[in-house]
Amino acid sequence: MTETRKVLVAAAAGTVVGLVAGILIAPDKGSETRKKIAALPKKTTDYVKEVADKGKESITHLKEKVFGKKELEEAELNFS
Repeated sequence: MTETRKVLVAAAAGTVVGLVAGILIAPDKGSETRKKIAALPKKTTDYVKEVADKGKESITHLKEKVFGKKELEEAELNFS
């Protein structure tokens, strides 16, 4: 597993644990707590997608800095 993947998995796991702990500790009615728990998978998925998109943007930006945008475009055209 790559370092980036480890970081993303750890961030997602930490988010889930934090959300569950916060929900269970909060002084809400049972019905409200169940609604919040039911919403966890979507919130977690959205968060992981957001982190992955930011990571992809960072990698693209880094590649452009290292190789140059023009060279990357030419390489993609030659590869197709």
